[in-house]
This record gives sequence, C-alpha cells and structure tokens, in this order.
Amino acid sequence: MPEANEDTSKLILPVGTHVVALVEVKTGGGELLGPRGAVGTVVKAPVDNLHSYRVRLPDGSEVALRREELAIRKHHQRQDLELPRLEMIPSELRQYIIYRCVVGSRAYGLDDADSDIDRRGIFLPPAQLHWSIYGVPEQLENLDTEECYWELQKFLLLALKANPNILECLYTPLVEEAQPLAEELLGMRESFLSKLIYQTYNGYVMSQFKKLEQDLRTKGEPKWKHAMHLIRLLISGVTILREGVVPVRVTEHREKLLAIRRGEAPWQEVNELRLTLHKQFDHALSGTRLPDRPDYEKANLFLIKARRQMVAEKNPS
Repeated sequence: MPEANEDTSKLILPVGTHVVALVEVKTGGGELLGPRGAVGTVVKAPVDNLHSYRVRLPDGSEVALRREELAIRKHHQRQDLELPRLEMIPSELRQYIIYRCVVGSRAYGLDDADSDIDRRGIFLPPAQLHWSIYGVPEQLENLDTEECYWELQKFLLLALKANPNILECLYTPLVEEAQPLAEELLGMRESFLSKLIYQTYNGYVMSQFKKLEQDLRTKGEPKWKHAMHLIRLLISGVTILREGVVPVRVTEHREKLLAIRRGEAPWQEVNELRLTLHKQFDHALSGTRLPDRPDYEKANLFLIKARRQMVAEKNPS
C-alpha cells in the first residue's frame, strides 16, 4: 500500500479496501444514507477512474461513489498528521543542521572532473517539534543536490550498528560545518567502533557480490563502480579492525580501485582480491583490540545531553 504522502488518486482501489466518503452518501433518488465521512468497503472496482466504485456501508446497503468522492481510510485518518511535517521540512528543519561533511569519491580520493559532491550530516530539531504529535522525519534528503541529513538519534543508532556510510561521516577529512555538539560527537567517534564492523561490512559485501555475479551471468558484465566500492569497503573494514580508525581516504589504493571502476581488471582477478580481503578480515578480527560492542551508554548520554540543550535554548532559566 502506498504511503500517505503519495498520490493515490489515480490508483484503482482493489475490492476489500476500507474507504471514507468525502461527500454525503445518497441513493439515486436523493435519500441520505450516510454523512460525509461515512466508512465503507469496496465490493466492486471499476476498470478505470471514469466509472464508479460499488461501496458497501456498515448497514449492508451499497452505493456508487466515484474515485474523487473516496479516500482510503488509513490515509484519511493520518492525513492531517503528515501534511504539517512535509511542509516544515524545507522551510524549518534545514536550519537545524549541526554537522555537514563531504563523503563519496571526493572524500575517498577517487574523484575525477565529473564526480558529484556528496554531502551528508546531522540535524537536531528543537524540543517542541519532537514533543508535538507530528514528530520529525528521520532524515532530510535532496536527490538533486546529493544531500542527506539524519536526525541525531537516527544517526547515532546507525553508527552503533556500524553502518559504513555513517562511520565515514564521522571520519571524513572534508568537514564543512561542525557546531559545538557535532565537535563533541567527533571527539567520541571511537566509541562507535566495535567488532560489529566485521559482520556489517562482510555481510553487505557478500550479498552485493552475489548480485554482481548475477549481473555478470545475465548482462555479460557487473557494475564495475559498485565492485570498486565493495573492494574499498573491505579494505576499510580490515584497517578499522587493525588500527581502530576508519580510513576514508584510500589514495594508496587509488590506481587499483580506479582500474576496477574502469573495467580494466578481469572479473576473476577482482573476485580473487575480494576473497583475499575476506581472509585478511578474518585474521584482523582475531587480533583486533576493538570491543565486542560499541559504547551504547556513552552514545545515550550524548543524545540526552543534546536533547536537554535544545530544551534549554528555547526555555532559558
């Protein structure tokens, strides 16, 4: 079922859909059967939106209603909760960005003249938005400008799960903006490194290589750029376990990685490199000094502090 903020007005509603009447429900003779807002169930759907639906009301009577006279009940109930949130994203939430950085090829040292600038970061809305019934979205995304910003709690949760994109945000050398809370977060970034990196990175690479092998069988070649980033991810994972830092810039591996991206390395060679890196990953896990789990308590205390600060800023004592 589409989300509430998607346009469902052109979809043909299937039989069994619970709906709300947007008009008074009347018989062909004008007799009132139900008020505006009456609920019913679609018992017969048309082949297109030029014709009416047959809707059964709670008392068992059936009426004909056109698509523009109906709303999906689930969407209708939460419509007014979603709209204010959607309206405040561009106008309000971007002003609460506390951290902005550049990741992707430019941060890796793998960029060329055509590379995009991928910006990522964190936003921290004021307390009253969190307390409201509308809440706040977990992320702000602009595909046109290659930007994505996570709400602080979502960012922390992803970091604790060893999400590679999030960890790279904490270690990228290309930081464009970092307010005091973000500076504090960067100062505790080692707290998010743990042996979970082994499972997260390894698991993702193995699943994605299966897809690349499927592309090789069906299309004759894999997505070489994706293959390059998977190899880079394994190199990064091995280094994290060995050295306790996330190596965002991989300039020492630049030529090898770019050769993979250009499709100049045979697939067998790329796959053998992957298997070698998996073995190095295994060895690094056995000797790493990283803890089994990240420091959940430290992350939690930081989030509470940040939330309290947003309350204090709006309600000075």
